[in-house]
Amino acid sequence: MEFIDTVEGLEALYGTPGAASLRKVADHLTPLYAKWIERSRFVVLTTVGSGGTDGSPRGDDGAVVTALDARTLAMPDWRGNQRLDSLRNIVEDGRVSLMFMVPGSNTVVRVNGQARLTADANLRARFEHKGRQPATVIVVTVGEVYTQCARAAMRAGLWSRNDAEGLPTPGEILAEVSGGEEGGATYDAEWPERAARTMW
Repeated sequence: MEFIDTVEGLEALYGTPGAASLRKVADHLTPLYAKWIERSRFVVLTTVGSGGTDGSPRGDDGAVVTALDARTLAMPDWRGNQRLDSLRNIVEDGRVSLMFMVPGSNTVVRVNGQARLTADANLRARFEHKGRQPATVIVVTVGEVYTQCARAAMRAGLWSRNDAEGLPTPGEILAEVSGGEEGGATYDAEWPERAARTMW
């Protein structure tokens, strides 16, 4: 198998981008980009660090991020499994990408930028929910923001299908990879209660 190892070889296969795909990029949150992002309750956060890359789903029951100004986004980090993969990467190397999705829309809005982590008490307090505050807040300086072509979500039928029936459960997967030492039916049965305790 031969691999493409030059940008010239890559561009020869695909050609040049159209004008709209270049003109849609902004270096700040325009009013319409901000409006779109504020409707998103779900984002995939991608980071890079010395251990490699990490893609982490983030969700909330309202806007998943808050715009502090036209160039700055703030994302609360609610306690989860304490792996801290994304947070370690941000501390080591602030480069991040965000992929915002809204159920029912095939459009995806992407943000690339630089992130830092803070435990600032005033900022954490802005996100207080049901008496709890996030452990930290990820503050992202926007480098570029743009819409992603809707073809991928359209091809996948992302919002019109339910392919979940028959999928292995997290407990089954955990039992498989741990040789039966962790996971299983008990893990799955106890999961809703564990999740409820650490939702916020």
